[in-house]
Amino acid sequence: MSVINDLLDRLSTKKIAMYNKDFLLTWEKTSDEIEATFLVARILQEMRKANISPRIWHSGIAVSNFRDNSTRTRFSFSSACDLLGLYVQDLDEGKSQIAHGETVRETAVMISFLTEAIGIRDDMYLGEGDRYQREVAQALDEAVQDSILPSRPTIVNLQSDIDHPTQSMADILHLAEHFGGLDKLKGKKIAMTWAYSPSYGKPLSVPQGIIGLATRFGMEVHLAHPEGYDLIPDVIELAKKQAAASGGKFVHSHSMEEAFKDADIVYPKSWAPYDVMLKRVPLLHAGDQAGLKELEKQCLANNAKFIDWECTEEKMKLTKGGKALYMHCLPADITDVSCKAGEVAASVFDRYRNDTYREAGFKPYIIAAMILLGKRKDPVKTLKTLIERNHKREIE
Repeated sequence: MSVINDLLDRLSTKKIAMYNKDFLLTWEKTSDEIEATFLVARILQEMRKANISPRIWHSGIAVSNFRDNSTRTRFSFSSACDLLGLYVQDLDEGKSQIAHGETVRETAVMISFLTEAIGIRDDMYLGEGDRYQREVAQALDEAVQDSILPSRPTIVNLQSDIDHPTQSMADILHLAEHFGGLDKLKGKKIAMTWAYSPSYGKPLSVPQGIIGLATRFGMEVHLAHPEGYDLIPDVIELAKKQAAASGGKFVHSHSMEEAFKDADIVYPKSWAPYDVMLKRVPLLHAGDQAGLKELEKQCLANNAKFIDWECTEEKMKLTKGGKALYMHCLPADITDVSCKAGEVAASVFDRYRNDTYREAGFKPYIIAAMILLGKRKDPVKTLKTLIERNHKREIE
């Protein structure tokens, strides 16, 4: 209990204004709110270890709206909601009235009468995922103001076209645990690099999420990718400003080797070029399969020019002491395992496999923390009440 009490004491010092607010982009949250999310996640994790139930609801649902495929985030959202006592209901748009012209506003209200949280993944359409989440949020605000909804569900961004906050927050919490605290991240070099993949069209939101969050902790963030594989320019500018404000460093290059040199952490991950993602949007909307096939053909041919952008044993030797921590959001394209040539050599991935699993293991707690902070005005009081109640999660 001493660990939990220490975390609660630290949480009580944070200025938090997250009640009735959504969690869409990490850079919309203050430093105190980001740290509060980490603290609540850690408290929930420690409560589970201590066999204390953190259920704050006896009824209510959470709506899961995945407009793209997912394994880790889908199950993490369900686990987080169940941890807090919510039943999860998937919104399958193919089985809804959306196909019959139901508006975003109407759908948002209809799914929210007894709903406490809504998780949305919408990462396929550049320029539209974040906008869709905000359209849902506006509809909920108006429904509460008009006394249609009894309370405002909290929206959690489970990946948009801009950011993947549940992933980047889990990643940073993993780093904090690995290096001994958030304060130990200052000065650490993280190489966020593009890596070769035999597929195309992977979202920009993971690398953008990493550079958009890691730059807030005084880290030396080195973004590297082949020429033409750009991210959203506004996010690059944001990372530069945040690095300057935190006393960190942001470097942008076209060399994987340069990024890996003396790095404490490496994060080799494929993504599609910014301009390619823009080209995909009208083709996707039009259902132009021939156009999409031709774009894919062009992109894969271009990817093949950079097949040497792989996290190999040789490149790992360039890192600090040759022992940088390897990270990936998973699933990774593993050379000679999941594909002929990919993002990472099998020997490197195998050595860090359990580390990537631990990295993923923080995500349910991060999501649960986002929901709790969005639904409770006084999170310290709520958590203390749960601990004092001391309901056993598992009867022994």
